[in-house]
Amino acid sequence: MLKKIATVATALLTGGFAYSYAVHAEPVNAPDGRTAYDFTLTAIDGEKLPLSQFKGKVMLVVNTASKCGFTPQYEGLQAIHDKYAPKGFTVIGVPSGDFNDQEFDTNKEVKEFCETKFGITFPMAEKAHVKGDKATPLFRWAAETLGPGSEPKWNFHKYLVGRDGRLIGYFGTRVAPDSPELTSAIESALSEPAS
Repeated sequence: MLKKIATVATALLTGGFAYSYAVHAEPVNAPDGRTAYDFTLTAIDGEKLPLSQFKGKVMLVVNTASKCGFTPQYEGLQAIHDKYAPKGFTVIGVPSGDFNDQEFDTNKEVKEFCETKFGITFPMAEKAHVKGDKATPLFRWAAETLGPGSEPKWNFHKYLVGRDGRLIGYFGTRVAPDSPELTSAIESALSEPAS
């Protein structure tokens, strides 16, 4: 049972970008019974990236972009990845050009940018759609499971997944990786025993 995570839902628009998040006191059971472990992404280098390899870890799945005003969040994502990885945490980046085509055309360009500009070492998926009917199955499942308002509205939308593969909540673009809202949710999820 997650400790001291209150359900919070806000949708304040600031400068056109949603500052929103919703964290649940208990992980959410998907209507179809699936967990994040039922999904496989394709890694940025073309290999399979089954999320089942992260069983027992807390995951933060983020749709990223290389040419966005929020791209500096990569630095914060790498910092929380480094800080919490020893406790069983990983960030997973999913590059997307869904919002004003703010991502490079090729996975090679994305990978090179992330590694040289930000020193990214956390797993990165190949470029994918993250909203609407074309969204990769993981993102469609997350939006359907967490309900209205949980679909990405812009780059750097974040889904938090618990150690059991169930979704805990989402965090909008303006919720920085080192924000108290996000770090407290990560720490609470990490305090739960692996199932």
